[in-house]
Amino acid sequence: MVDSWERARRILEAAGLDPGHLAHLAPLTGGTYNTVEELRLTDGTRYVLKIPPAAATPGLRHERRLLVSEAEFYRSAAHAGVLAPRLVTMGDDFLLMTACPGAPWDGSLTDTEQTALRTELGRQTARLHRVTGSGFGYPSGALGPLAPDWRTAFTTMFDAVLDDARRYGAWLPRPADAVARTARSAYGALDEVTVPCLVHFDLWRGNIMVDRSAGDARIGGLIDGERMFWGDPLADFVSLALLGDIKQDEALLAGYREAGGQAGFDVPARLRLALYRAYLYLIMLTETIPREVGEEQERWVRARVGPELVAALDEVEDLLSGSPQP
Repeated sequence: MVDSWERARRILEAAGLDPGHLAHLAPLTGGTYNTVEELRLTDGTRYVLKIPPAAATPGLRHERRLLVSEAEFYRSAAHAGVLAPRLVTMGDDFLLMTACPGAPWDGSLTDTEQTALRTELGRQTARLHRVTGSGFGYPSGALGPLAPDWRTAFTTMFDAVLDDARRYGAWLPRPADAVARTARSAYGALDEVTVPCLVHFDLWRGNIMVDRSAGDARIGGLIDGERMFWGDPLADFVSLALLGDIKQDEALLAGYREAGGQAGFDVPARLRLALYRAYLYLIMLTETIPREVGEEQERWVRARVGPELVAALDEVEDLLSGSPQP
């Protein structure tokens, strides 16, 4: 049995902080892979500690060394001036970061507050996308070294999650080979992406902190950057409009464009966006097996995510056939 307090004290000491000042330790919920704990010192300073699962824990191929990617995200976000945790220290088996103010975005916000927050979220995302890397793909190296082009990186990512789906026997609304054929038909659109930009790829509301400490609701930080990769900025629009259509989010797109982000939706862009939707929804369907989510959650994922994967694949086929799109 791991003594969480002793582990936390050891990590605080490694960070140059007095372990004797640890006053509070509590698990944080909401994560699905790493163990996450909040540490509070006697002076009120708050930190978040992440511990990866044991090496033998089942997972998806791209999930190896996730904390390496998360650390890269926080370093990059700091460089871009984006609201996010700041990396304090890390080792092979932990990552310690500052805690962002506020609580995850929930249903308590008014329409006016949501519009303002979505606009600011668009600005923050555009700032993220100004950061560029030396190659394409996951910085963790889980799927190999960074690739020199986006097509090579993304096809490796897509093939890896399909391999995971086959290996775990995950339910998919279409056979894995059929999914692969449809995706391959659109891979030419990936060649338009020539600059590896920072992509968070998990910007759903649960990973956006909302801070009310000054009165008005403001973004407190973008958290859980462990899924980040270097790639096409358009890919971030998938989680930003999770199970929805980013083109309907006028406030976010206005803020994104205001801060210099490019958000066009011509046919090549829509093909790429459909590919990225398919990729995320394949992950969501496949991870239910190693996560052992339970029957109720698995039914929900099949009912909500399965049709969205089919819609993304259908859009690829329709766009390539020249069928009119809304």
